[in-house]
Amino acid sequence: MTMLLDRDRRALLASIPVKEYEYMSVTFTRDDVREGLKQVYDPEIGINIVDLGLVYGADISDDGDVLVTMTLTSLGCPLGPVIVQEVQTALRDFPGIRDVDVKLVWSPPWTPDLMSEDAKDELGMW
Repeated sequence: MTMLLDRDRRALLASIPVKEYEYMSVTFTRDDVREGLKQVYDPEIGINIVDLGLVYGADISDDGDVLVTMTLTSLGCPLGPVIVQEVQTALRDFPGIRDVDVKLVWSPPWTPDLMSEDAKDELGMW
């Protein structure tokens, strides 16, 4: 099993050409979706799910549907359904986004190594 480190995942995502999608005279990108997802916080940890490293990707279809691929900090996370609902709510009002779906995956598993430096600093991890 191969595990992508945060820096490897960032390099992989950076290598994918950014495509803009236009609907109803509104343009949005994967970066816009990621910024929207930064409004969703893990209620137990108090850090947004992007900086926690829970978001593995966001696919945007030609008709404006968004599929967010993400994980949770643990398989038995009791607040998983709340986080999924908050992801859908955070993106649903984005101009041009038609539908939001969330795909939970467990591979690669989440580890603290996936957190951004800001998240690690906030939690006092060096």
